[in-house]
Amino acid sequence: MNDNRRYARAGFSLAELALVMSVIGLLTALAFPLFITYYQSSRLRAAAEEVAAFLNQGRQLGIRENTGTCVHITQTALQHRLGTNCTAAARIGPGTDEAGNVRVPSGLALSASANPVFNHLGAASPGATITLTNAQDGRALRVIVAVSGRVRIGQ
Repeated sequence: MNDNRRYARAGFSLAELALVMSVIGLLTALAFPLFITYYQSSRLRAAAEEVAAFLNQGRQLGIRENTGTCVHITQTALQHRLGTNCTAAARIGPGTDEAGNVRVPSGLALSASANPVFNHLGAASPGATITLTNAQDGRALRVIVAVSGRVRIGQ
């Protein structure tokens, strides 16, 4: 008979379960805005790293082809164009669509001070600053192309 009472009292009461669930709900409500901020920041950073990699790829393409490469920048896409100006046809290759575009993720916009042209030695003329802006919260990151050809991500 003692064994039956012990088993009948085992477990958690409804009040204990409600308290634990309310604590979990409170922690979730507090953490959710921080998670969204982190997610948007990391998405912007990843896009900036993709743009920097695309610019470096254009620089390497200009060196390899011994002719130069223009990186044409629109609000939503980037293109490589062989030659010392941006009037040549877009280069179609891995990662591009049928028009030669590499698109940035939706919700992000590009703006550039100029279209950098990398010469056969890897130097850029002109240097440029490409700004990626998150349309949802207005945060921005800049990808800077120095005249020497160095590409870096900055604030």
